[in-house]
Amino acid sequence: MPRKPDTPKPTPAELELLQVLWPMASGTAKQVHQEMQKTKPDVTYATVLRLMQIMHGKGLLVRDESERSHVYAPAHAQDSVETNLLKDLMQRAFAGSAKALVLAALKTGISRKEREEIEELLKEDKPADQPEDKPGAKK
Repeated sequence: MPRKPDTPKPTPAELELLQVLWPMASGTAKQVHQEMQKTKPDVTYATVLRLMQIMHGKGLLVRDESERSHVYAPAHAQDSVETNLLKDLMQRAFAGSAKALVLAALKTGISRKEREEIEELLKEDKPADQPEDKPGAKK
């Protein structure tokens, strides 16, 4: 029997809610609803509450029931969920190839600032056996 992943995979609507809740750290359905309305004015309180209840049942949210208004918090760190989703996408769409995934992402167009940030990350992550690019160094 296949092992269940540690981090459940959220639906697009659940991911949208998590992206509102992660910066808040925790909140009531009312607080999350108010935040979501800033970008989705048509979302109803009932929809947010029901989605949060479903997410709690799936293990995506934890709930503190000690107060009258239940306080919800993400059960998993943002980077953990994103890593899980990225691994899934890489397996399903790119045959497990991180290189193919990165190349596809770069082909979609990135800003000059994003490109500079990526180049800096790549420079920081050079293996120890590769010399740094220094002025005057032979290549």
